[in-house]
Amino acid sequence: MKTIYLIRHCKAKGQEPDAVLTLEGLAQSESLSDFLLDKQIDLVISSPFLRAIHSIKPFIDLTKVSMKIDSRLSERILCSVELTDWMDKLKVSFDDMDLKLPGGESSVEATNRGIEVINELMNESAYNIVIVTHGNLLSLIIRNFKKDFGFNEWKEMKNPDVFKLIIEQDKYSLERIWK
Repeated sequence: MKTIYLIRHCKAKGQEPDAVLTLEGLAQSESLSDFLLDKQIDLVISSPFLRAIHSIKPFIDLTKVSMKIDSRLSERILCSVELTDWMDKLKVSFDDMDLKLPGGESSVEATNRGIEVINELMNESAYNIVIVTHGNLLSLIIRNFKKDFGFNEWKEMKNPDVFKLIIEQDKYSLERIWK
């Protein structure tokens, strides 16, 4: 049995890969660390984006749990050009999983790389694992396990947010555990 804590990063100053946490986000990262302390975490895997790394850093500093950086957990690129109607396009991408905008990746492509990370964890010796990623990719990973998780559920996600995924053989359960 594997327990995977799927975490959306804390509040950040921007969307760029090098965007850092806001003061509120830094406080959230401390709360997140406290929240995880009793979970017996064996391994942390994070997006390479600074806001994801900084979200889990207080926990890593305190516990010295091993952390891996995995570029497959980077946020999904919806489009490589700025879109004034990006929110509308994002909504459509939840319905049309194959929609691929210029320079971007489809929901299917993003989901596949996120699920690839989870599938590889089935061969890890760690049992309690944290994955730190971003809202859109996280919502697509969740949707893989919970088909009714869509655009509206993405909009309701918080920074940070935590979902607990338990996988045992071919069975799984998923629940939101961050309040």
